[in-house]
Amino acid sequence: MQHHISLIGVPTDIGAGARGASMGPEALRVAGIRSVLESHGLDVLDRGNLSGPPNPWLAPAEGYRHLAEVVEWNQTLHEAVRAELAQARMPIVLGGDHCLGLGSISAVARHCRETGKKLRVLWLDAHADFNTAALTPSGNIHGMPVALLCGHGPAPLTGIGGTTPAIDAGVVRQIGIRSVDAGEKRLVHEAGLEVFDMRYIDEMGMRHTMEQALMGMDHNTHLHVSFDVDFLDPEIAPGVGTTVPGGPTYREAQLCMEMIADTGRLASLDVMELNPALDVRNRTAELAVDLIESLFGKSTLMRKTAPRA
Repeated sequence: MQHHISLIGVPTDIGAGARGASMGPEALRVAGIRSVLESHGLDVLDRGNLSGPPNPWLAPAEGYRHLAEVVEWNQTLHEAVRAELAQARMPIVLGGDHCLGLGSISAVARHCRETGKKLRVLWLDAHADFNTAALTPSGNIHGMPVALLCGHGPAPLTGIGGTTPAIDAGVVRQIGIRSVDAGEKRLVHEAGLEVFDMRYIDEMGMRHTMEQALMGMDHNTHLHVSFDVDFLDPEIAPGVGTTVPGGPTYREAQLCMEMIADTGRLASLDVMELNPALDVRNRTAELAVDLIESLFGKSTLMRKTAPRA
């Protein structure tokens, strides 16, 4: 795992249906993300916040809200993530809404193509984010980034990074999904996306889920985690704009993060959709930082070896 980390704040809710995710980066800083990571012996640089257009809060135009502004924010993020990877640093993107996964993951995919690495994306989310303008009347692009990364959508968005599609659907593993529109579900199946929804987790358990999601990785795999805070059950993480009941518990989420850490392959991370305006005393940000710490070595494991029976 990379020991040189760069925090990149992206203070925008340009792709969302509710205001407030623009304050997410500061809430994560207030919750101590830098000092927590440094306590594990990591070299952490906070690059501050990227700049981009303000949110005009307009109705959709031709099926997309704020298309030009979303393109600009994601292009800026794409270049910032590429720059960190080129310096052999691990970018941690502090969102911001999840439309930003487009800029972040397209940059990671580009880096993998240029360096001959295999890519694996873990998409931790309540939503599949595989909508298109034809499927959603809202036009909110934070419900579309996975579809856009897989080439479904307008060229200004699908072409960020210079290659369309930016990724093959086969590199993605979605975990915690529990809210998918009917048309979106059809598109997900057609694309061949691998989805471990909450029913799967309920039936098989988080350990088996993560074993399946992480299967097939090797020393040449770049593991990217895109963590939408609404992945978590809203009982423990109320500070998001799109709460969906029935998400992973605290312990399930911890196990998920610890098993990712065990691979030693984590190379880039998004933390998205934290909305302090809807939070209670920064509780959700503190929980997010707690879980991020588990990605970097904090463990509940007291035994010398984990049981494998």
